[in-house]
This record gives sequence, C-alpha cells and structure tokens, in this order.
Amino acid sequence: MSKKELNNEGKLFYPPGGILIWIILSVEVFTFLMAIISFMYQRTLDVELFNHSQQNLSAFIGTLNTIILITSGFFMAQTVSCLKKNKHKKANFYIILSIVLGIAFLVLKSYEYYHKIELGLSIRANMFYTYYWLLTGFHFIHVLLGVVLLLAMKYYIKAKRYHAEDMEDVETVATYWHLCDIIWILIFPVIYLMS
Repeated sequence: MSKKELNNEGKLFYPPGGILIWIILSVEVFTFLMAIISFMYQRTLDVELFNHSQQNLSAFIGTLNTIILITSGFFMAQTVSCLKKNKHKKANFYIILSIVLGIAFLVLKSYEYYHKIELGLSIRANMFYTYYWLLTGFHFIHVLLGVVLLLAMKYYIKAKRYHAEDMEDVETVATYWHLCDIIWILIFPVIYLMS
C-alpha cells in the first residue's frame, strides 16, 4: 500500500493538517461563539446603547475586510491544490496573493482601530466597545499569527520543501487560515450589521 493510500484511510481521524489542529480550532471556534452569545445577551440589556455605538462602525470597511479574508482563504486553498499536483511555482504565486490579502486585512483593521482611538472609543468606552475590542482584537491577533505562518510556508514552498506526498505543515496552516475566515464570518454580522 502506497503512502498516499495510507493517508486516505481513516480521514475522520487524520483530516488535513492532523487531528490535533482540528481539536484546537474547534476549541477556538467554541470560545468565540461563547463570546458572541455573551455579546448578544448584553445587547438585549441595552439595545439603544449597542445600536448607537454600532453607528460608529463602518459596515463598508467590515464588508471589504470580509471579502479580502474570504478571497485570501480561496487563494490558500489554491496553494494546497497546486502543491498536491507538485506545481510549486503556482503554489508560490497563490500563497503570495493570500499573504498580500492577509496584510491588507490587517492594515484596514488597523486603520479602523486608529479611527476608533481618535474618537475616544476605547475598550472602556462602553459594553459594546468592550466586546468590539475583545472580539476583533483577538481575531486580529489570529490573523497576524496566520500571516507569519503563511510567510514561513511561502519560504519553504519556494524552496520546494513540500510536495504532494509530504505537505502536512501547509495543510495545517491552511486549516488555521480558514479558521480566521470562519471566526470573522461569525463576528462580522453580529458586530457590524445586527440592529
């Protein structure tokens, strides 16, 4: 039996990236979900405050960042797909696009944070902004770490360290990068759009 056939056996226990990363990511998603549920509960206690505070957010920037992050996730999926075919040049191209979009997300979010600080809307401004800073801030840290991991993968992909038979590191990073998409998709409508 070839290594590839062995890798396809028992996919439930050996998913892309390995079972450990999936356990960690499940805990991460659960934690963010609990925070979002808590946000929604606090919102019911003071709807007017939450609606008023939300007006200082830019739904356009939030939407643009959503598009940027989802597109970056698509390019990361293309990276993995190309590596499975040993197309290193294309994989390198797609991971560069993914990195550029990840950085664009961070720059746009930093601009948004700067604007909030200028308005005096810190984590202590009110309960809405406490949740805003905590949820988006932890997500920002996840994306920042993701960009660092993508940069490392780009270096090794260019060096042709990974190939179709040995690319678990890349799959693990891709899985983590998709987590950043999922978390943002959970945060974005609740913080920016729900009224």
